[in-house]
Formats: sequence, structure tokens, C-alpha cells
Amino acid sequence: MILDQFKLDGKVALVTGANDGIGQGIAVGLAEAGADIAAVYRSDIAETEKMVKALGRRFFAVKADLSKMKSVDLVYNAVMEYYGKIDILFNNAGTIRREDSTEFTEKDWDDVMNLNAKVLFFLTQKVGSQMITNGIRGKIVNTASLLSFQGGIRVPSYTVSKAGVKGLTMTLANEWAKYGININAIAPGYIATKITKALREDPDRASDILCRIPAGRWGTPEDFKGIAVFLSSSASDYINGYTIAVDGGWLGR
Repeated sequence: MILDQFKLDGKVALVTGANDGIGQGIAVGLAEAGADIAAVYRSDIAETEKMVKALGRRFFAVKADLSKMKSVDLVYNAVMEYYGKIDILFNNAGTIRREDSTEFTEKDWDDVMNLNAKVLFFLTQKVGSQMITNGIRGKIVNTASLLSFQGGIRVPSYTVSKAGVKGLTMTLANEWAKYGININAIAPGYIATKITKALREDPDRASDILCRIPAGRWGTPEDFKGIAVFLSSSASDYINGYTIAVDGGWLGR
């Protein structure tokens, strides 16, 4: 039956940036579908833990700064010691810096690129190698952005990093599809989370944005449960290397 293909019973899902926002929505959605959760966080994870455990799923959390390369081994080793495997990797953690390009600093460039692109790749490399070695037909999902397709304003490093995530998703799919591993990405639109707080508090920008969203509203973390489960399940076995916008219709406007 088709609905059985969406079940994640017995799967272990590693979700980065799972303490709130989109990452929390993803972690809870995967748990609702049957997965046990390994969550990577920097701030309080208690709410996510409570929500996952209330579903009767196992929950394990690792506190790590994913802008630092040392976090790759820290996260991977901790999760493997606790669960013994990783079936699903959801690279959701990310950051942004806003400044005119004429004033943009090297630190703001590196802070964004390290988290959004560099460490994302090397954590994926680690988890993907484990999948290949152990014959796991795994699922890897990256959080890209509308700015994987568009230029954005005053966010040069974020735009480069998210365009890179889209490209990396395609190249890893080309290499690892033969192992039965699916690598795809989601591109969130304008979602009501901490990362968009500054935009939502700017009346002019908020109005301009809302007017262009055909759905007529900002997205919510709950809007990512369905796509997360789909791309993490066998229902998406013939989808590889694709970035799917979850944007209320923004890109089609």
C-alpha cells in the first residue's frame, strides 16, 4: 500500500538545527512517521525532545557548533555510539548575515560559508560513507533556499552558500545514486522563524514579501513535515538531486 512507503519505522534520522523553527518541524514530522531522532543543537533542545518523546520515539541530542570542523567527528561519533547507524541525514542548520555588499566583512563571509556549506559537506561525507560501507539505502536532505535560485539583497555569503547547497545536492546524487542513496534538498520560502525576524519586523519589507506569496501567508515549521517525510522515505526512491521549493508559490509568481 502506498501509505506504507511513507513509514519510517526503525529508521534513525540525524537532524541538524533541530532546536526550533524548520528543524524542529522536520524532527517532529520524521518522528510522527516512525523515526528515532538524533538532534544537533546549539540552544535549548528541551521542547523538541519533549515533542519527540511524546510520540514514543527515541531521542538523542548532541550540542555542537556546526561552524567548526571539529563538530563533524563530535556529532558523527556520538550518534553512531548511541544508535549504531544513521539512515537519514537532514542538513538543516544554517545562518545568515545581512549587510550591504560594499561593507560585507570577511568574518561574515566565513561564518556563513563554514556552517552553510563547508561543515555541511564534510558531515554529509562522513554519514554518506557510513551508508555506503554498511549498505544502507539512505536518504540525505539538505536545506537550500529560495536564494539557491535568486540573488537576494544584502546577503552575499548566504546566497553563495545556498546556491552551493543546490549544486552539491546534484553532484552527490550523481555519485551516490548507484549505492541506493537519495540526496535531495528543500528550498524554504519566507517562513516565520528567528532567521526572518528582522524582515517580519520591517513593515515595508514584510508587506512587499507577503504581497508576492500566492498562498497569502508566511510559512510555518509545520509546513515542512510532509516534504521531510516524503524525501526521507521510500516514497521518493526515484527522486535524486532535486531541490524542491516550499514557498507558498513564491518562485512561480
